[in-house]
Amino acid sequence: MDEKIMYRYRLLCRIVMEASTPLAVGSGQKSIFTDATVARDANGLPYIPGSSIAGVIRHSLKSFPDLKHWMGYQNKKDGEGSRLAVTDAVILRSSGIPADGLIPDAADDPLLSHYLGKKLPIRQHVRLTHRGAAARTGKFDEEVVPKGTRFCFETEILADGLNASGDAQDPEHLMKEILRCIQEDSFRLGGGTRSGFGAMKIVSIRARTIDLSNPEDRKEYLNKSSRLDREWDGFRKFDQDEIPDDGFIRYTLRITPDDFMFFGSGFGNRRADMTYVSEPAVTWDSGAGTFEEKEKLILIPASSVKGALSHRTAYYYNQIKGNYADGKTADQLMEMTGSKNTAVRTLFGTDGDGHGKNKARGKAIFSDVIIEKPEGAHDKILNHVSIDRFTGGAVNGALFDEETLFAGGATFTLKILVSKDALVSKDAPESNDAREKSHIREAFEKALDDVCSGLLPLGGGTGRGNGTFTGSLKKE
Repeated sequence: MDEKIMYRYRLLCRIVMEASTPLAVGSGQKSIFTDATVARDANGLPYIPGSSIAGVIRHSLKSFPDLKHWMGYQNKKDGEGSRLAVTDAVILRSSGIPADGLIPDAADDPLLSHYLGKKLPIRQHVRLTHRGAAARTGKFDEEVVPKGTRFCFETEILADGLNASGDAQDPEHLMKEILRCIQEDSFRLGGGTRSGFGAMKIVSIRARTIDLSNPEDRKEYLNKSSRLDREWDGFRKFDQDEIPDDGFIRYTLRITPDDFMFFGSGFGNRRADMTYVSEPAVTWDSGAGTFEEKEKLILIPASSVKGALSHRTAYYYNQIKGNYADGKTADQLMEMTGSKNTAVRTLFGTDGDGHGKNKARGKAIFSDVIIEKPEGAHDKILNHVSIDRFTGGAVNGALFDEETLFAGGATFTLKILVSKDALVSKDAPESNDAREKSHIREAFEKALDDVCSGLLPLGGGTGRGNGTFTGSLKKE
């Protein structure tokens, strides 16, 4: 074969990954059950479009030299196609085999049957104003794929040659960089990635470099099926180098509830008007997947933790800066609260000025926490009635009850990643930028300390004694 032929080499990878938190890869559609459904394939099973994976990879590698050479570009004058191909990520059966192609018996699989129809969990949300109240038309929900769901996909890099130089033109260097980025803690897929969704962990990576000028390699490549459910013997285990620091500061909170905890589901049941949220998950043992029912699990939504920390961080930032309400106009007070607060805007992001401008993505990444109920944990129905402050009697129609959870002895590990450039300045310590970031870091860490010392309750009903935690904070 002529060695000058284009794309003589193929660098192939097969990757199996598992959702460490619920996953929300939206379809852009809604249904009568939810405001946002997940993307589903022809079988009605959740999947992750290859374009979503490629987009996240491209963003993660934005500092990689000459990235346009590998991932393509288009402008008014010319363009070039991508040399990196990424397949859709398909869900794994209970046997661990990818569910690719049409599957008439999907409903008979003990794991896949839970993903069909309207059986996926629906997560409730409400957007809050700077006053801590629900925003008008701020109630919405979305469908999510349970934690533990596994997906399989493949990547292929087309290359003219292998120069083994480790530079931007070396395809093996690019492949290692791609595999490095998908193994970082900050790698997230889908929506809500700053509010607890989309964390992924790698289960296995297998790779192979094919030289099409080699007859044996060429025969193997031509015999390889594009279907992910058909095993190819040509792959070999890929030994990845140690993952380097990815530019984040890691905060780990290990907290235990002092009493009752209540993170609302938005629904009631036959026993209570309000119930705490719980979700199913998938567990894997020796390559076999099992669907764990939600009654066995406890969930702390990251969005609840994020909201509480955002409000308390704003409080401490104003305290550090000496921003008090005395003598302030209404406009000045608005600048001190919500996403207009500098610390909140930097760490938690902002939706802009209401006209689609000045939007900013948050620099703090949170993850949902889902664990098994420990022994001793039990539900408790608490009855409430709203009292008329003038008569001391019950308000008409104000009797309600809530189902709370006493998680006796349960320890929750909350992990938060914060981009270093949000908290640490490269300028001299006495510079304005360094002082500002020092204030933001101090405010945020004080808010975290409050969670661990029981001064910042989490969840609903905190004014009634719910949601007090104590524990420890570790910073790395």
